[in-house]
Amino acid sequence: MTHPLTVAVLGPGGTGGLLAALLSRSGHRVICLAGEATADTLRRTGITVRSRQFGDFTAAVDAGTELREPVDACLVTVKHTALDAALTRVPPAALGDALLVPLLNGVEHPAALRARYRPELVAPAVIRVESTRVSPGVIEHGSPFTEVDLAGDAVPRARLDELAGHLSASGATARVAGDETAALWAKMAFLAPFALLTTRYGVPLGTARTRHREELEALVAETAAVSRASGAPADPAQALARYDAFPSATRSSMQRDAEAGRPLELDAIGGALLRAAERHAVPVPVTERLVRELRAAGH
Repeated sequence: MTHPLTVAVLGPGGTGGLLAALLSRSGHRVICLAGEATADTLRRTGITVRSRQFGDFTAAVDAGTELREPVDACLVTVKHTALDAALTRVPPAALGDALLVPLLNGVEHPAALRARYRPELVAPAVIRVESTRVSPGVIEHGSPFTEVDLAGDAVPRARLDELAGHLSASGATARVAGDETAALWAKMAFLAPFALLTTRYGVPLGTARTRHREELEALVAETAAVSRASGAPADPAQALARYDAFPSATRSSMQRDAEAGRPLELDAIGGALLRAAERHAVPVPVTERLVRELRAAGH
């Protein structure tokens, strides 16, 4: 494999902290970008990961409040609700020739990032993982998988292949997706029904898929229709089979945010889905009702 990378991680929370620690452990230089208190803690203690997949380990990282040196890639791993504020830590001039790799939920952020940074360097990715920051620099990774799909239709393929290779060598399962739209909508089509239903009723996936089966099937059908209208393939039966295969205690990150009183990514997930449905004139009555009820509940 080629030389070690220097990678910035904007938002070293559950997802970013895990990837930062894995990359550092496999020999790359990692700079975590966060608030002053978190940056101080990370510089002092590194990142400790507790994981069934990777074992328990601590990895050293650099940390700062703003990107001030050249890097090969910058992973954007904040929640959508914190994106605008977080991006002030990554001035476009400081990013230079680095790939900007947002691992965010939703489908609308790539266009916003390309308006701010060099479009050919924005490489949207999706990650499938259950990982939680329990305190600054302490990550609990619960899922037996960490899967990353890198995309970016205008990004040089060799650069995506190189990053995917390094992520895979660090322990994740990373691949380059051929079609950005398909990759983003594949995640959205799985995430939206799961997040909206578990959050609306405050129940784990096992309860949602049995007690609220009819609504789940309707949400999956609606999301698949919007996905297809947006130019991405969708398979409702496969989505339902995946929900049925997940452990019954699984909760969505949106549900965990609601329970902790944190802002929800409701607009990035539910709102974006409704906007796409409206653009393509796809009726989505169940999605509309759940988003409306979640907003009425103060979310």
